Amino acid sequence: MRRFVALAHLVLLSALFAMAPASVTAQVAPSMAGRSTVYAPQGAAATSQPLASTTALEILQRGGNAIDAAVAAAAVLNVVEPHMTGMGGDMFAILWSADEQRLVGLDASGRAGSLISPQVLRERGFESMPGSGPEAVTVPGALSGWVALLERYGTLSLAEALAPAIRLAEEGFPVTPIIARQWRAQREKLSRDPGASATYLIDGEGPEAGEWRTNRDLAATFRAVAVEGPGAFYGGELGRRVVDGLRELGGFLTLDDLRSHEARWVDPISADFRGYTVWELPPAGQGVAALQMLKLLEPFDLEGMGHNSAAYLHHLIEAKKLAYADLRRYVADPDYMEVTAEDLLADGYVEARRMLIDPSHAAERPDPGRAVTESETIYLSVADKDGNMVSFINSVFGYFGSGIVVPGTGLMLQNRGAGFTLEDGHPNQVAAGKRPFHTIIPGFVTKDGSPWMAFGLMGGAMQPQGHVQMLVNLMVFGMDIQQSIDAARFRHINGMRVALESPIGPEVRAALEAMGHELVDESGVAFGGAQGVIKLERGWAAGSDPRKDGMAVGH
Repeated sequence: MRRFVALAHLVLLSALFAMAPASVTAQVAPSMAGRSTVYAPQGAAATSQPLASTTALEILQRGGNAIDAAVAAAAVLNVVEPHMTGMGGDMFAILWSADEQRLVGLDASGRAGSLISPQVLRERGFESMPGSGPEAVTVPGALSGWVALLERYGTLSLAEALAPAIRLAEEGFPVTPIIARQWRAQREKLSRDPGASATYLIDGEGPEAGEWRTNRDLAATFRAVAVEGPGAFYGGELGRRVVDGLRELGGFLTLDDLRSHEARWVDPISADFRGYTVWELPPAGQGVAALQMLKLLEPFDLEGMGHNSAAYLHHLIEAKKLAYADLRRYVADPDYMEVTAEDLLADGYVEARRMLIDPSHAAERPDPGRAVTESETIYLSVADKDGNMVSFINSVFGYFGSGIVVPGTGLMLQNRGAGFTLEDGHPNQVAAGKRPFHTIIPGFVTKDGSPWMAFGLMGGAMQPQGHVQMLVNLMVFGMDIQQSIDAARFRHINGMRVALESPIGPEVRAALEAMGHELVDESGVAFGGAQGVIKLERGWAAGSDPRKDGMAVGH
C-alpha cells in the first residue's frame, strides 16, 4: 500500500511538472495555471461556468448545432452567473455559418430610453453618467439576439433552448467559488434595491461556495418568453411590468422603446496580423481598438523581445494607450460618429500613430489622432461537427448591472447607459434612442479565408488589450489555445498606471518602472476571463480561463 501511495505521489508530481508552460518554449514566461487544452473530434464548447459548458455539450450530443448550444449556455449563465450576464443585458456574436461559408456579425444592443436627455440628468444632480440605478438602464437587447440567432441559424425553438435554464432556476444549483466571492462582494449594491435584494440575497448576504440557490422568478420570466415568444418582453405584459417598475424608480424606458427594438445583422471589421485575419464587430463596440493595436504592433520584433519581457510589455502597453485614446474620442453609436472604423485602421493613419511609440519611455496620456474621414460580462465559444463556430458575448455591464430588479421578474437590468458621456458635443453624448459606447466584443480569426478560431475575453476595458495578448501568444509565440489563455497578463489602467499578474517577476517590473511605468497593486485588478475554440485539420481544440470557474469540453 505504501509503495502504491508513493508511486501515486510520483505520478502526480510528474504530471504537475509536465503541465508547466515554461517547458513549451524558453521564451514563454510563467503563467497563471497549467490546464490542458481540450481536443475533440465532433465539437467543443468553452464557457465560464461548468453547468453552462455541460449544457452546451448536451445540446451538441442531442444533435443541436453550435448556435443552439451557445444560446442555451447563455441562458444558463443568466441563472448561475447572474452578476455578469443575462436577458436584462445586451449581447453580440460573430458566427461562421458552415452552410453559407461566410462570417456574419450580430449586434443585439439596446438604445437609451425615449425619456432621457443630458438636461434631465443634470437636473437630477448628475455631473457625469450614473454608473448604476434606474437612470443607467438601457433597452435590454440580449433576448432579441438569442432569437435572431436561433431563427436564422439554429435548429431548436426558443422554448427548447431556454429549458435547461428554466430547470436550473427552479430546481437550484450549487454556486461555484469565484462566482460566490464576486456575488458576495456586491451585497451592498444589491441591498439598495428591494427587488435585487429579494432575488439575490438571503438575510442580506450572497452565497458561499457550494451553497444552493434558486431563482424561481427568473424561471417564470423565461417560461413566459418560451410560451409567448420575445414579444412577451418587447411590448407585452412582461415588458410592461419592467417599464412600469423602472418608471416608479425614475427610469427612462417606455413600452414603445421595447416594442421598437430589434437586433441588427452587421458586417465584421478586420485587420491582418502575421498571416491571419482577425475580426471584430464594428462600433459602437471597442473591437476596433484591438485591431488598431495589432496593426500598430505588426512591424515590431515581438518574438525577439521575448514573451512578457519588459520591452515586449512596454510596446503592447504603449500601443494600447494610442488605440484607447482614439477609442475615447471617436467611437460611439455609428450613426453619430465623425469618422469610421476604417479611417482608424487606415495604413497611413496607423503608421503615423506608430511613430509616437518611444521604445524606451512610457507616454502618460497620448492625444487621439486626427483621423481623416472619407465621407462586465460572459464570453463563450462553441463549434459543432458541421463546422459552425460561434463567438458569443453577453453582459449586464457592471457587476449586477444597474442593481435593479423589478420585483417578481428575477431579471437583473443592465447599466449600459453608463457607457455614455454627458460631455456636450461628444459623439457619445447621451441622447434618447441612441446606442451607448459598448465594451463587450466577440472575436474571430480566419486563415486564408477559412475559419480558424472563435475567441473572446470578458472584462470591460480589459477586452481589447486582452484580445491582443491572447492573439500574440498564439500567432507570435506558438502557444496552444490553453497556454495562450493561461499566460500572465498586463492591464493598463490609465496614465502611467499598469497592473501585472504575479507570475511576471521583479526584474521585468523594475525595468518597466525605469521606463516610467507606474506599477499598481494587482490584487483586486480584473485581468479578464477568456474562452476559445480552434478548428484543427480534423477536430477541435478548446481552452477555458483558470481566472474563472468555467471549463472547456469536447464532443
